[in-house]
Amino acid sequence: MSLSLHDFQYYLPEKLIAQSPAHPRDSARLLLLNRQTHTISHHRISDLPNLLPPSYDLVVNNTKVFPARLLGHKATGGAVEILLLHKLSSARYHVITRPGLKVDQTIILSPTLSARVTHVAGRIRTLIFSQTDPTLTESLAQLGSMPTPPYIKRLLKDPADYQTVYAKYGFSAAAPTAGLHFTPHLIHTIKQAHAWHELTLNVGLGTFLPVKAEKITDHLMHAESYTLSPSTSLALTHLVHSSRRLLAVGTTTVRALESNLANHPSFTPGTFSTSIFMYPPYRFRATDALLTNFHLPGSTLLMLVSAFVSAPNTKDPFTTFAASLLGKAYAEAVQEGYRFFSFGDAMLIL
Repeated sequence: MSLSLHDFQYYLPEKLIAQSPAHPRDSARLLLLNRQTHTISHHRISDLPNLLPPSYDLVVNNTKVFPARLLGHKATGGAVEILLLHKLSSARYHVITRPGLKVDQTIILSPTLSARVTHVAGRIRTLIFSQTDPTLTESLAQLGSMPTPPYIKRLLKDPADYQTVYAKYGFSAAAPTAGLHFTPHLIHTIKQAHAWHELTLNVGLGTFLPVKAEKITDHLMHAESYTLSPSTSLALTHLVHSSRRLLAVGTTTVRALESNLANHPSFTPGTFSTSIFMYPPYRFRATDALLTNFHLPGSTLLMLVSAFVSAPNTKDPFTTFAASLLGKAYAEAVQEGYRFFSFGDAMLIL
């Protein structure tokens, strides 16, 4: 089966693209999709403890979003926007710049901080800053802002809105948005009946790059790093050998879990790199259920969720998104006025 970008399109009115998060977070809407019975029902995130089957435990991505968007200007005066992607050393980063810059061009960020382009590879630039750590990290944190996606037109009133309440580690260029729906109270309630496990995947370039290749297998997925602790690895290994089942919160969590089992005989602790690309007919080995937001047409995230709701993970072969069970759920979400993308509503897939 050869799938094209056209196979993963759907109609979305612009008014349904959420520009701000729900307050409180767990008041967002939740569409429950049962892959086996083909049933759809409508709820709130706060209903999650009552919707989860008793045998399910949760795994979340506790990565922390760094204020990775910087505004500066070239020595000639033109404005430059920088998105920090990956830290290479105490003074060097992989970045995306807008506009694209050439080797040896300099960006002035403040009276005491500048950066010079040392290498160009496609859309990626390597910058060396005029400061080194720990001073550089402090300066970037002061100068930077949260790198919200381009479809969010409003400035964040509170940067904490783009951070999960359980964010702890890492360096992400975007939030693991399914996790934005959780509140401390909701987590406390869930933990009364379900185990809670955490891993760290640093969300990077793949989140921002659209699929441009018409044949999706020609799309190049960029790598992201993830860390699985010894305690989480051991707990997940015990889980898969028991009657318990695993609910992944967000596609970034799925990427880490599936990558780990794809490369090891069982869950293995450590820090690894993943460039896994999941699309139909990918067979999921680690993920039994998924809590996720609604994703952009033609995106790799939509392809991942399409695979999760189709064969060999269900009895339904995938032909096109529009004809799939997931496509029908999205169409109903549009009809019901759900809010889409990073600050939008969510879907629980069992």
